[in-house]
Amino acid sequence: MKPVVALLGRPNVGKSTLFNRITRARNALVDDFPGVTRDRHYADAKWDDVEFTVVDTGGFLSSDDDYFASQIKEQLRAAADQADVLIFIMDGRAGLSPYDQELADFLRRMSKPVFYLINKIESYKQHDELSEFYSLGIDHFYKVSAEHGVGVGDFLDELVEALPEYEQKEDEDEALIKIAVVGRPNVGKSSLANKLFGEQRLVVNEKAGTTRDAIELSVTHRGRQFILVDTAGIRRKGKVTKKIEKFSILKSLKSLDECDVALILIDSDEGITDQDITIAGYAEDRGCGALFLLNKWDLVDKERKNIRKYMEDLRYKAKFLSYAPALTISALTGQRCHRILDEVVKIHKEYCHRINTGLLNRIIEDAVYRTEPSLHKGKRLKFFYATQVATRPPSFVCFVNFPNGVHFSYKRYLLNQLREMIPLEKTPIKLFFREKTGKIKFSGGSIEEERIYQKKKKHNTKKKKQRIEQSKRKRQRDMDNS
Repeated sequence: MKPVVALLGRPNVGKSTLFNRITRARNALVDDFPGVTRDRHYADAKWDDVEFTVVDTGGFLSSDDDYFASQIKEQLRAAADQADVLIFIMDGRAGLSPYDQELADFLRRMSKPVFYLINKIESYKQHDELSEFYSLGIDHFYKVSAEHGVGVGDFLDELVEALPEYEQKEDEDEALIKIAVVGRPNVGKSSLANKLFGEQRLVVNEKAGTTRDAIELSVTHRGRQFILVDTAGIRRKGKVTKKIEKFSILKSLKSLDECDVALILIDSDEGITDQDITIAGYAEDRGCGALFLLNKWDLVDKERKNIRKYMEDLRYKAKFLSYAPALTISALTGQRCHRILDEVVKIHKEYCHRINTGLLNRIIEDAVYRTEPSLHKGKRLKFFYATQVATRPPSFVCFVNFPNGVHFSYKRYLLNQLREMIPLEKTPIKLFFREKTGKIKFSGGSIEEERIYQKKKKHNTKKKKQRIEQSKRKRQRDMDNS
C-alpha cells in the first residue's frame, strides 16, 4: 500500500489548494470562504519518482459553531490515524489562531512525523511577521505559497525522504469497476456509500448539500475491486445560484463521464420526480451503465408500498433507460444493499462484452431477412456487413449503401435484436451506420473517428480533383491532335 500523507489545519488555510498543487490536478474544490471541504478526499501523487497518497481533510474547529464541525473533526482524526506522515498547515496572512494551538497539541500526541507549513507566503517581507508562530514551540517551519507554488518543491523534497519505503506490485494496476453514486440532494448518496464501504467514511447529515466534492472510496466485494465515487446532489439548473454548488454539480457530471456504472438514487418516499429523470438522462447521454435504486423504502407507508406500481411509474418516465435494472433499498437499515454490487458486476460484464464478428453478422442478416427496411428514394437498402468497434459500452457499425435511409425505428429494431440475441439486457448499446467510405451518418461517433473521416474526405477530394484535371488535359490533347 502506498504511503499516506494527511493535510490538516483549520478552515481556509489552503489545504485544498496545496492538495491540488501536490497531486497536479484540480480534484478538490477551492473557494475563498471557509468550510468548503467536509469529507476526506484522497488522490495519488508522485514526486522524484516516489509515489504516495494525499488526503485532504475538512477544517479543524474545536467548538461546534459550524453545523458540521463535530463530524468533520471525526473525519480529521480518522485521516490522522491512517496517515504515515502529517502536514499541519497554518495561514501566514491571518496569523496564529487558538485553533492552531489546539491542533498542534493534538499532533504532539501522535507518534508520527509532522511537517509544519505556513501557507500564503508570497514575499520575503512576510517572513518578519511570523514570529508569533514560534510560540507553538516548533523549531522549523516550511514557508510556502500553495497557490503560486513558492517553496512547495523544496518542501516535497524533504517530505518524500520521510515516507516509508513502498514497492509497487505488478498486478496493482488491474482493471477496476468504477461506480458513481448520483441523485438529487438528500436522497441518501453518502449513507449508501458508507454502507457499501462498511464504515462511516463520509459526512452524513439531514441538511441537503452536505457533500460538495466527488469523493472516491475503494471497496472490495467477493474478491472484486470497486472504486465508489460519492457525488454532490444535482439540483435543477434554475435553483443553482452559488458558485461552489455549480462546481460541485460539474464534478458530479464529470464522475458520470468517467464511471462504468451509475447508481441513480431516488427517494422512494417522495416519489419519482422530473429531476430524477433528468439525472437519469445525464447518465444515458454519457453512455455508462445504470442501476436505479429506490432508496428509503423503509419510510414508505404500507398502503403505498407497491413495488409493481413504482416500477411501472419508473419505466414509463424513464423509457430511454429501459435496460437499466432497478432495486428497492434502504441505505439506513441496509435492506437489499448487499445485492447492489452483485448487480453492478452483471451490468459491467455486459458493458465490457465483445462479440464474434461472424455471429454479429448472422444476427444482423437474420434480422434484415425477417423484417426488411423500407425503401429509400425508391431504392432498396443493402446491409453489407457489421463489426464491433468498441466496448464500454458495446458499439457496433453496420456498413450499408444508404446510411441516411435507415429510419430511427429500424435502428431501434436492430438494437432490440442485438439485445435479445447476444444477449445484452442491462447495458447501453451504440449502433452506427456507415458508407464504404467510412463516413458516420448517425451522431455518437468519437472525435477520433470524425478526425479520420475528415482526413479521408480531404484526401478523396484531392484525388478527385486530380482525376478531373487529368481528364481535361487528355481531352485537350485529343482535340489538338484531331
